[in-house]
Amino acid sequence: MRIILCGFGVVAQSLAKLLESRTSDLYSKYGMKPRIVGVFDSKGCAYDNSGLDLKKLVNVKKEFGSVRAYDKSQKIISGLDMIHNLDADVLIETTASNYKDAEPGMSHIITAMKKGLHVISVNKGPLALAFPSLMELATYNQVLLRFSGTVGGGTPILDYAKNSLRGERIISFQGILNGTTNYILTNMAKGLSFNDALSDAKNKGYVEADESLDLDGLDAAAKLVILANWIMGLKVTMKDIEKIGIRKLTSKDIDDAAKKSCSVKLIASCNDKLVVSPIEIKNDDPLCVDGTLNAISFTSEHSGTQTIIGRGAGGIETASSILRDLLDIRKEISKT
Repeated sequence: MRIILCGFGVVAQSLAKLLESRTSDLYSKYGMKPRIVGVFDSKGCAYDNSGLDLKKLVNVKKEFGSVRAYDKSQKIISGLDMIHNLDADVLIETTASNYKDAEPGMSHIITAMKKGLHVISVNKGPLALAFPSLMELATYNQVLLRFSGTVGGGTPILDYAKNSLRGERIISFQGILNGTTNYILTNMAKGLSFNDALSDAKNKGYVEADESLDLDGLDAAAKLVILANWIMGLKVTMKDIEKIGIRKLTSKDIDDAAKKSCSVKLIASCNDKLVVSPIEIKNDDPLCVDGTLNAISFTSEHSGTQTIIGRGAGGIETASSILRDLLDIRKEISKT
């Protein structure tokens, strides 16, 4: 399986390390030999149709800050050129999420699918802005589009709802889908002011470079779009979500909730409408998790409500979700 990697940040580097460490295991168990034939970051690229040396790739990125130094004799080509010209089976899109126009990820995904490549995306931007049309494009071009890592990181939220509850009709769901805001609200419940809790989260590297993605509910809304489309069969995009972030919450709001044995959490819900908003939930509710954890409750027609809890982010966790998607694509291809 020949792979092009868009972006080479924490997640993509974690994936390279994961594939390197599991080479023999993946072949003996699944008959899969993943080869990264091209990779590009913001400063350059590296490509080799016979497969790049993953250990060297990671070391070069660490030492020089770009994969450009992998082979300086190579001509620098754009990501789109790489997608057009390299012989590959799968594109893995890991560039940063952008909720204005979803670029450059949107162009990478569309170009790859039109060329007949299967796509795995952990970039939420294109899916948040154009989920229905991207799925239609995948179907039209007879390719697979997978995105397990966009919701819940390494926690298989999408797989659980789609597969473990197969045969059931999910009628609603709600959950904590952003670990950063959950961490901030947890610390506010411990007595920190909003600004101090935010500073602490920034110091630990939990906050996006553009903090509005976390604080204004954009990240949670993007995940809500993906869940609503994938699980509920809705055809919605980011503009269909009502969003209220956590910036206006005060210590008094947190204390008032505590007096009622409740905690304030940023909850994304799909019921009669799609909403992301801070609300009070009971402390004994399974959804009431602390720190950077994510939690989501699915209410189905016959099975009642079931909650799945796990870590929402992290390089190796998200890389493991990409590997799950790769194996899924491998399985689907082998059926044809």
